[in-house]
Amino acid sequence: MRNRSSKLEVVVRVVVELVVVVVVVVVVVVVVVVVVLVVVVVVVVEIRVVALVVVVVVVVVVVVVAVLVVVVLVVVTVVVVFAVVVVVVVVLGSVVLFVVVLAVVVVVVAVVVVVVVVVVVVVLVVVVV
Repeated sequence: MRNRSSKLEVVVRVVVELVVVVVVVVVVVVVVVVVVLVVVVVVVVEIRVVALVVVVVVVVVVVVVAVLVVVVLVVVTVVVVFAVVVVVVVVLGSVVLFVVVLAVVVVVVAVVVVVVVVVVVVVLVVVVV
């Protein structure tokens, strides 16, 4: 029994580290998108101050919604991963299978995050221009 609990501890530690990495990547992507959009608005479009305020408000609202969507996706992913952990590691005792499933889940979440960011950028560019 000690062997299974130590496997579970390792798996939980890996899941926590992956969640931290996903959150950090999401924050960095959001910051980069906001900075790029502000630079595009200020340098390329050269709009007036009132319009700039409107654009900044729209950008902030869209980015906040996108971040909330990503956070919900990450939370759902963590719940699913924990369910998989319990089934695969505790019931089947296979750490290798868990790592494969976890890798697939992380890739899917990363793809969804990238799609959300691209959609946000497209919406913001359409709104700004």
